[in-house]
Amino acid sequence: MSSDAVNAGSPVKEEEARPSNFIRDIILKDNETGKFGGKVRTRFPPEPNGYLHIGHAKSICLNFGLALEFGGECNLRFDDTNPCKEETEYVESIIEDVRWLGFDWGDRLFYASDYFDQLYEWAVELIRQGNAYVCDLTPEQVREYRGTPTEPGKESPYRNRSIEENLALFERMRAGEFPDGSRTLRSKIDMASPNFNMRDPVMYRILHAAHHRTGGKWNIYPMYDFTHGESDSIEGITHSICTLEFEDHRPLYDWYLDQLGIHHPRQIEFDRLNLTGTVLSKRKLLALVEKGYVAGWDDPRMPTLSGLRRRGYSPEAIRLFCSRIGVSKTNGIVEHSLLEHCLREDLNVRSPRVMAVLDPIRVVIENYPEDLVEQMDAVNNPEDASMGSRSVPFSRVLYIERDDFREDPPKQYYRLAPGREVRLRYAYLITCTGVVKDPTTGEIAEIHCRYDPATRGGNAPDGRKVKSTIHWVSAAHSLDFEARLYDNLFLPDSDREESEDFTACLNPNSLEVRAARIEPSVRGAAPGTRFQFERLGYFCVDKDSAPGKLVFNRTVGLRDTWAKIEKSQKRS
Repeated sequence: MSSDAVNAGSPVKEEEARPSNFIRDIILKDNETGKFGGKVRTRFPPEPNGYLHIGHAKSICLNFGLALEFGGECNLRFDDTNPCKEETEYVESIIEDVRWLGFDWGDRLFYASDYFDQLYEWAVELIRQGNAYVCDLTPEQVREYRGTPTEPGKESPYRNRSIEENLALFERMRAGEFPDGSRTLRSKIDMASPNFNMRDPVMYRILHAAHHRTGGKWNIYPMYDFTHGESDSIEGITHSICTLEFEDHRPLYDWYLDQLGIHHPRQIEFDRLNLTGTVLSKRKLLALVEKGYVAGWDDPRMPTLSGLRRRGYSPEAIRLFCSRIGVSKTNGIVEHSLLEHCLREDLNVRSPRVMAVLDPIRVVIENYPEDLVEQMDAVNNPEDASMGSRSVPFSRVLYIERDDFREDPPKQYYRLAPGREVRLRYAYLITCTGVVKDPTTGEIAEIHCRYDPATRGGNAPDGRKVKSTIHWVSAAHSLDFEARLYDNLFLPDSDREESEDFTACLNPNSLEVRAARIEPSVRGAAPGTRFQFERLGYFCVDKDSAPGKLVFNRTVGLRDTWAKIEKSQKRS
C-alpha cells in the first residue's frame, strides 16, 4: 500500500494527528534491537460473520497504518473457523470496506481455512508431545469442571488417555465418526491456573457443517485461540495487534507457539473503540438486520462501514477520526460528536454547495416578469476556489423553507415576515407583501413578495442592510427528490448496552422521509455523490436513486457540538 493510495484526493492532512503511541514505541524499540530483523508485518484478521463497523475501522487504520509508516506489509486474513456463522457475502463486504477505506494488501489475501491441514498436523504434534488430549465431557461438564475465579478446576477423567488412544480418536473425529459436541480436543496445560484461558482450553470441536471455502472436507474445526497465533506464525507476522479483551489470551497464544517451536510474533493489545449513541456488538447488529428493525447491514443508521458509506461518510473522515482518537491500554468511550466533527471538517472542503428545500412553500414575486428566467451565479465551494461556480435558474415563482417565514414572527426572528425584507441567496432582496391561505385548513399556501431589481446578487446599491439570507429554488426548474432525514438509531441516554431487550431503546423517529425540491445542477449525480445543502447540512445521493427518482440521505447537519466543546475548552 502506498501513501498515495491513502491520501489521494484527501484535503485533510491526516499526518497532522499521528502522535506517538505505545504500540509505535514498541515497534521502534524492536527495530532498534533488530528483533524480527527490523521487519514490520501486521495483519487485519476479521471473522466473516457480519459486516465491519466503525470499531473495526480503528483496527484497520492501526494495522495498515503502522505497516505503511515502517515500510512493512499488512495482510488481510479471514478468521473463517466457524462455518455455521460465516458467509461469502460477509467476505465480499469486508474486502469492499477495507478497500474503500483506502488500504491495499497486494497479493496477501489469506484465510485461516488455507491453513487447516497444517493446523491439524500441529494438533497431532501436540498430542504426540503429551500436550493435548481428546475429551468426552459435554460442553456443560467442561464449564462445570473449569472451576471458579477462587477455586481451581478439576481435571477431566479423560485427561490421561494414552498418546496412541488420543491420536486414534482425533483421527476418527476428523473422519466424522462422532456426533457434534460429543468430543473435543483440548490442550493439557494447568487446571489450577488463575487464568481461565489456560485451564485446558478446547482446540478442536466436532462440527458437521459445510464451510464456505472447504465445503464438506472437514468435520472438525479449530478454535480461534489455536488458529490465530499459528496463522500469524505461518504468515511471518511480527506484531500481532489485538484489542484488550485478548490480553488474557496472550499466555495461551505464547504457549502454543512455544510448544510447537515455530516463529513467534509479538502480541500487543490496545483499547477497542466504544462510541456513544450506538452499539458495536455484531450480535446486536445482526439482530437489528434479521428482525427487520433496519433495512439491511448498509442501512444509513447502522454504524457499519457500508452504512456509513451509504449515508455519505468519506473514508478520509473516518481515517482522520481514527487518527485523532489514538490508542491506549485502557478502554474508554469516544463521543459520537467527535466522529461527526471529523466528518464535517472533511466534507466542508470537498463538498460542492447546492440549494435544496426540504419543506417547500411557494413564493410568488408579484413584480417579476412572468416569462423571465435569469441565471444566478453561485459559488460551488467557498473553501476551494478551484471548484468554480454554477448557474442557478431564478424565476417568478420560487420555493423556500416553510420555517423561513412567520406570519407573526417572535422576537429574534429575522427571516421573512409580512413587511420584512430579506436576501435571497445569490439573487435579490425581496419584501413580503401578503399571504394566500388554504380556505379549508387556514394554513398558508403561498407567500407574495416584491423584489428590488437593483439588488441583483443580493446587495443593495444604497447600502441598506438586511438581517437574514435564505435559500430558494425555482418552482419551474427545480427537481423533485426524496429526502431521507436520518437521526440516531437509539434514544439518547438509553441503556442499549446493558438492556436485555436493547431494541426497546430504538428511536422511533430515526428516519423521516420528505418530498423536497432541489436546484437542477444535481441532475444525473451518481449514487454516493456528496453535497452540502446550504444552511441544511451534508447530503449524499442514495443508491435507490434511478432515472426519474432522486433520493438523498442526510449525512450530518451543520451544527457542530464538538467544535463548541473544543472552543470552550480553549477559552478555559
